[in-house]
Amino acid sequence: MNAKTRDDLIQKAAGNSETPQASWKDPKRYMWLLGPGLPVIGFTALAGYAIAPKKLRALAWTGPALVHGIIPALDRKIGEDTSNPPESAVKQLEQDKYYERIVKAFIPTQYAMTFLGAWLASRKKTPLSDKIGLMLTVGAVNGIGINTAHELGHKSNKMNKLLAMAALAPTGYTHFVVEHNFGHHKRVATPEDPATSRMGESFWKFLPRTVVGGIKSAIEIEKTRLARRGKSFWSLDNELLQGWAMTAGFFGATTLVCGPRAVPFLVGQAVYGASLLETVNYLEHYGLLRQKDENGKYERTQPEHSWNSNHIVTNLFLYQLQRHSDHHAHPTRSFQALRHFEKAPQLPAGYASMLLPAYLPNKWFEMMDKRVIEHYKGDLSKINWDPERKEELMAKYAEFAAEVAAKAAAEVAEEAEQNAAA
Repeated sequence: MNAKTRDDLIQKAAGNSETPQASWKDPKRYMWLLGPGLPVIGFTALAGYAIAPKKLRALAWTGPALVHGIIPALDRKIGEDTSNPPESAVKQLEQDKYYERIVKAFIPTQYAMTFLGAWLASRKKTPLSDKIGLMLTVGAVNGIGINTAHELGHKSNKMNKLLAMAALAPTGYTHFVVEHNFGHHKRVATPEDPATSRMGESFWKFLPRTVVGGIKSAIEIEKTRLARRGKSFWSLDNELLQGWAMTAGFFGATTLVCGPRAVPFLVGQAVYGASLLETVNYLEHYGLLRQKDENGKYERTQPEHSWNSNHIVTNLFLYQLQRHSDHHAHPTRSFQALRHFEKAPQLPAGYASMLLPAYLPNKWFEMMDKRVIEHYKGDLSKINWDPERKEELMAKYAEFAAEVAAKAAAEVAEEAEQNAAA
């Protein structure tokens, strides 16, 4: 199958047509401002706390309240949107610089908010509980800032890649630009990918595997790239060293101004922010597996290899990251043009609503394991298992899988009868 035919099929699966719609306008055009609006909300909350720290103490906890409470509640209240932009409008959407400016607008306020948070947390009179709240608020915004970096890092422009690293510098996760693009996208939904979680693997088991594996992968990728150019790992062209230098520079400058009390704050918010990224990694491909052909080569990444969600509010804040299938099929496609696929696996809730369940293994397994089995129509051989729990879980779900497989077979037989009758 050639590339054009494949893309035509993907467009058809996404529910698009080639009907000219030159007058089509993005109904969410100004709603996307919620993305860069998030650090503005964070900065405003911290400024309010700075003015009246005793009366407005609750503002210190704005970040976790938004991420784990307000956004999930709005997702449930407002619901989903499965509409796609018409294919005839995609070129226009991609060329509209307004959307790129929205993404870049996140970064200046992100830095201002982080600096303000560090200054507030380093004051002697700031209570410990407030310091923790400030740390989590800044960490939440910087964690979402990683998604800003994700959007910019997929662009070929060198300045966009530098801005992506700038958005990652406050969390110290600048290696993400290298590993995500050239590691995760190549190995996604395979056992070899440290950023793909396996069925039966808890988030707490996944976390050290993905953090250590991601750093190792980024180093190997950059070593190989530089070696091809005849340069050593310690070259000034090393993008990992450039990113780590940006983090060191920002942490150093902030500590110089705010004092040594800023150090635990900066480290704590970075850990929390990075953990949010890894939580999203955990839920994006849980248990999904690309199958191998007769030559032992993995099939091309398809929409069925990513968990998706169309909950509107989270998509607006995360630049439509929840339409993850289309992102993996077309990594350079900008967020405003990403599409929903009817056959792509859907999460039971938006990403924001799935964060807390991900921290609770029993709750997570209850929500997701049977969903994975249903996605594969009861065929347990197609699942990406945690190798240490594979036999245990296959025995546990054998009866349920048989029921799902029988139901799927009956549906196929019924469809065949209807087609024959027609």
